[in-house]
Amino acid sequence: MNATLRDFQTLASVGPATAGDLWQLGYRSIAELAHADPEEMYRRMDAIQGPGLDRCVLYVFRCVVYQAQTPQPDPELTKWWAWKDAKR
Repeated sequence: MNATLRDFQTLASVGPATAGDLWQLGYRSIAELAHADPEEMYRRMDAIQGPGLDRCVLYVFRCVVYQAQTPQPDPELTKWWAWKDAKR
């Protein structure tokens, strides 16, 4: 596994599959994710994987971008389910 994929997995809610998705979207560092748009990431991933991508992927992307932007993230907001549409 490359170092970037391992770095991505230091973020809460990111396992091997999500780390691979982030790589596939072209991100090569956590710092790059701080400037990302989760909704745009989701649309791009939906185009790559095909229609019907689980909406939870968007929630994970929101969580990941928050962590990348926030030096000391709130532990409650590092859980992907905190980023569901109804709560944001």
